[in-house]
Amino acid sequence: MRIAIDAMGGDAGPRAVVQGAALTALNQPGLHLELFGPQAQLADEIANLPRHLAAAESHLSVHHAPDVIRQDQSLSEALRRGADTSMARMLAHVANGQADAGVSAGNTGALMALARRHLGMVANMPRPAISTAIPTRNEGRCYLLDLGANVDVSAARLVDFACMGEAMARHVDGLESPRVALLNVGSEGTKGSAAVREADARLREREALNYGGFVEGDDVFSGAADVIVCDGFVGNAVLKASEGLARMLIERVQATLEASWSGRLVGLLARPALRRLKGELDPVRYNGASLLGLAGIVIKSHGSAEATGFAYAVQRAVREVNQDLPSHLARELAGGRSQCRTALNKSKGE
Repeated sequence: MRIAIDAMGGDAGPRAVVQGAALTALNQPGLHLELFGPQAQLADEIANLPRHLAAAESHLSVHHAPDVIRQDQSLSEALRRGADTSMARMLAHVANGQADAGVSAGNTGALMALARRHLGMVANMPRPAISTAIPTRNEGRCYLLDLGANVDVSAARLVDFACMGEAMARHVDGLESPRVALLNVGSEGTKGSAAVREADARLREREALNYGGFVEGDDVFSGAADVIVCDGFVGNAVLKASEGLARMLIERVQATLEASWSGRLVGLLARPALRRLKGELDPVRYNGASLLGLAGIVIKSHGSAEATGFAYAVQRAVREVNQDLPSHLARELAGGRSQCRTALNKSKGE
């Protein structure tokens, strides 16, 4: 398996990306990672890998890309002048079949637009949707989408999101009948925007779809659903708020335990449990958002991810390649699965 990586997109520069790629390569036999960026700079990063990652060097290769898309670069400029950037060349590599998937921590808008240009969409989807997993009770997880790619959406797009999220949870996570819900300001059918209410009505028509209606914000982490659908504005706000809350809770627990000698003693005794809790809540574990709807696999890593976080994003790409997710989406969203066929036909007529 070959994964193409935009090595220049992260906030911290290529070091975290290269080390994260190396970490993944050591844990995934048969994986080869192709890094895109200035050749001399990437070669230097590989040559200076920490000792525990040095063995991964044979699994890494460099493709020269002289330019970089900045995080603050406008979408129009990225589309006009981005051909020689690490992001665009990485995506072209995937589109040409030279890699099975691509990963980038770069500018989200540019990544989405360039990926759409290079790879195209499945089943006439108009735009990709960004989705990632978030932790829920009892060590579960839930897919939330959209997370910012589509801010103002119609009912038809919300139905598209539900179909794509359901297919991903079924194929990638092996869930036989994923529970799907719409995020709303209340559980009553009269609440919410017109688009959300109409999407609810359309999804209820899909008898084979395990659709449970509306959920509220406090249900997101309860495990009440496997896929939660919302527009990109709401999804992005929920995701960023939950990441901030998780970090605050971890910091608050640590500060409380270190404030007194008795707290430090309790912390020492509870260290294994606290370490496990920190691992479960740490947003790093859930890094790696899928750009669903593309005719190929592209994973967006958080721009601030360090090596461990970026490694999780690459692992997400590996899982989607193993399950051949775009092929499943193309077949099912084209009308092959009964629960979404009617809704998608309606959406194409709008």
